[in-house]
Amino acid sequence: MPTSILIAIHGDGIVTSYCEYVRNHPEDEYNRLYHDQEYGYPLIDNNLLFERFILEINQAGLSWITILKKVVNFRRAYYGFDINRVAEFGEKDVDRLLHDPGIIRNKLKINAAIENAHRILSLCEDYGSFKGWLDAHHPHPLDNWTQLFKASFVFTGTEIVREFLVSTGYLPGAHDQDCPIYKKILILKPGWTIIIKSL
Repeated sequence: MPTSILIAIHGDGIVTSYCEYVRNHPEDEYNRLYHDQEYGYPLIDNNLLFERFILEINQAGLSWITILKKVVNFRRAYYGFDINRVAEFGEKDVDRLLHDPGIIRNKLKINAAIENAHRILSLCEDYGSFKGWLDAHHPHPLDNWTQLFKASFVFTGTEIVREFLVSTGYLPGAHDQDCPIYKKILILKPGWTIIIKSL
């Protein structure tokens, strides 16, 4: 269950399923579209994985709806989350991002995006891609994933790691089994199906 998304939505720590929330709040188009078209779908592209990782980092301490409303601005500001370009960001870019009202202007999170771009590129030298690195360590329980991410990246914690992995199909729990999106994702054979088969 996507607890960080739901806690951020409700603001009171009351957790229901994300699918139930979307069903009961049809007026929330941002969450509905994310739920229906992105959440839990396996990603292959390096830059898309990087984007999701950085968006999850930026969500820390904030509501997910805040991030969803700023996604277009984030993509513009971070040049489509092109890992190579972000890794080349310097002080002028940091200053530009700190003065961009369309994104989260947090220097720690901005620096984390740049540093993590460097680290992903380094991992790509050994694993071919960010996905290659993820696949090489899959499957892992969340605790092991968290330790691995903390050793490999900056500005990571259990919730950031969990939401990143659930949202990209590596861990189960994105959708209820009676949710129509569940069946759509199951056809794509996300990474979490390996975990289910091994139980």
